[in-house]
Amino acid sequence: MKTIAISSIFVFFAIVAGLVALTPAAFADHSEVTIVPAAGSGAPGCEETADGCYIPSTATVDVGGKVIFSNTDTAAHTFTAGTAAEGPSGEFDTSLVIAGSSYEWTAATVGEFPYYCMVHPWMEGLIVVQEVGAEEQDDDMMDDTMDDDHAGDASASGMLSDGTEVEIHTSAVAADERMEISVDFNESEHVNYDIMVTQNGEEVLNDIGAHSHDGKGVHETAALTSADPVDITITFQGYGIEDPKTGPIGEVVVFANIVPEFGTIAMMILAVAIISIVAVTAKSKVIPKF
Repeated sequence: MKTIAISSIFVFFAIVAGLVALTPAAFADHSEVTIVPAAGSGAPGCEETADGCYIPSTATVDVGGKVIFSNTDTAAHTFTAGTAAEGPSGEFDTSLVIAGSSYEWTAATVGEFPYYCMVHPWMEGLIVVQEVGAEEQDDDMMDDTMDDDHAGDASASGMLSDGTEVEIHTSAVAADERMEISVDFNESEHVNYDIMVTQNGEEVLNDIGAHSHDGKGVHETAALTSADPVDITITFQGYGIEDPKTGPIGEVVVFANIVPEFGTIAMMILAVAIISIVAVTAKSKVIPKF
């Protein structure tokens, strides 16, 4: 029994240590990016979705970097620089790329390059070519202004078992007001997850099947009934666009008693990777008491 108790305490403190020890995120590598058409984009409709007809709909690459146009769809497509309204601009044109084939383009000039499919003109995307290290400068500027931007917000972080840090930022809690929640799976792409928010046991948000091509998502609750704390539950549903997804699917991160106040960050946060607790208690048949 002592072994069970010690194991439970170890898991608890390991989780708490993970919350306290926040390490700076490495800058994203933009030396190469792969663009794929959305499944079924050969028919209209993808242009009305959040992800668009090309995934990612806006791709960023360093000058000198490689853009890979990979046709994972069942229909043939082109990746043609320009717009459907004005026609090809000449920067690149894959011609017809059949299903299962790909084409590579080296980004030689800084700038923004819209592109489209000549066969399916509703398909449009954008490639942003930046100087190497440009994102680092942007991140530094963002850090300088973060305190002002998030005044009155709450911030917290947890971690999946594969080491992916999950961060949230929320707007202030106020009666009759909606809460905005930003979710960031650090350094991740094509993240699928569910998010549920409750206040005093009442559900105020339940977004199932959310997908983010850059690991970042923004959600908004229904109007809150009071200024009481909220509980935020994020269930990870895997990395990827098509099945089978990868990663620790089914893991849950819970942020409890989130209480942002104007001008300060006043909160009690317990972020728990539930799967870790289950791994210990499944053998012991005893639920650890915290």
